[in-house]
Amino acid sequence: MQTTDALLARITIDARILAGKPTIRGLRISVQQILKALAAGQTQNDLIQEYPELEPEDFQGVLLYAADVVGEQRVYRLSA
Repeated sequence: MQTTDALLARITIDARILAGKPTIRGLRISVQQILKALAAGQTQNDLIQEYPELEPEDFQGVLLYAADVVGEQRVYRLSA
């Protein structure tokens, strides 16, 4: 099993690829694309068949990345 850092390292951001969206290992497969597919009911196996370059650890990296992004969000109450 890979460490958290190794899994997160699978998520790359490069301004030259998909306009800088987070992607999996520099491939033209975005984190958003995978999350939406999983939310729509596709399974990891479905996605690996559709994108054979994906590896099981990529899905772990996607989920960890999403959790980190959500964890960094802050909500502030504004009074009128």
